Amino acid sequence: MSGGWKVGSTFGKLKGMRQVLIYADMEDGGWVCEVPSLPGCVAHGATKEDALSDARDAIETWIDAAQQLGREVPIDGLSAEICVV
Repeated sequence: MSGGWKVGSTFGKLKGMRQVLIYADMEDGGWVCEVPSLPGCVAHGATKEDALSDARDAIETWIDAAQQLGREVPIDGLSAEICVV
């Protein structure tokens, strides 16, 4: 991934590494990050770096909330396949 992002550098310090999908928001501008293993965990930012920073916060918040509610935190299999259709 461009922009100096090192996979595992920061996300590895979170409560388990998470796969993050990042793509341009063609409707509103900026960038969107989705965390497939955490339903509803989405972040948005003006730049890729902003979106990834917000994704880190969203992941932490999602996991903390699940734990406080006594819910299981899904494991991320960290496997992906990219297809352009």
